[in-house]
Amino acid sequence: MTTTASAGETPGPSVLAVANRKGGTGKTTTAVNLAAAFAAAGKRTLLIDLDTQGHCAFGLGLQPTPAQLSAHHLFADTPPTLAELCRSTAWNDLDLVPASTDFRHGNIRDDDQILARALAEPAITERYDQIIIDSPPSLDHLLFNALSAAHWAIIPFVPHPLAGEGVKQLSRVFFQVALRTNTRLRLLGVLPVMLDTRIGQHRLIRAQVAEQFGEQRVLGGIRNDIKLAEAFAAGQPVRVYAPRSRGQQDYQQAFEAIEACLQTRD
Repeated sequence: MTTTASAGETPGPSVLAVANRKGGTGKTTTAVNLAAAFAAAGKRTLLIDLDTQGHCAFGLGLQPTPAQLSAHHLFADTPPTLAELCRSTAWNDLDLVPASTDFRHGNIRDDDQILARALAEPAITERYDQIIIDSPPSLDHLLFNALSAAHWAIIPFVPHPLAGEGVKQLSRVFFQVALRTNTRLRLLGVLPVMLDTRIGQHRLIRAQVAEQFGEQRVLGGIRNDIKLAEAFAAGQPVRVYAPRSRGQQDYQQAFEAIEACLQTRD
């Protein structure tokens, strides 16, 4: 699926940001496994890691080095092109732009459109169908760049009071960007992760988030599954590491719901 261009715009890949203001919400696990699902469905997919923890590379079995070019080099005074930063992975149709764990957030230029301009390069628009951005949890120009470049956003959250607050904080940033700098940005949905519906607090927090965003915006849920952590440690998407696991089942269902939403709202 590619986005429908307005007059004067060039059609390009659909851009989906996975974001939350709080860490530890399954954001990177979600970004990696959704990217793998898009690629498995035949979409030429690029995963961009803007989170300086740099975990997307490990989740895909890559070992970045300090001297290697990264997504954060886009924010240098003399940046490379985005196409120069793309690395192939072991999986067909899935490439990665890794993060730099040495990047200092205070060094970024005061420009929230850097990533959007990079994604508009013909070498990117002609090469990929789907872009996934693993956004940083920090409230700075990196997060604003991710949201300013995206067409859609997904907010994963753990059904815990503090994580619920992270969703609220991110939603305020989201609507600020959507109203001021990126009017095409839409909220695709919120995704509960590490969900156990037997726990009353989980049901309560999920219900509160559904009340805030609408039940139709809640994209199923990802249950607790040790296979998700094991897959990450093995450097493989869960669909490869444990294709029959409940973690894979849940991410596949979330992917199918996302695909349906993208096709309906395009």
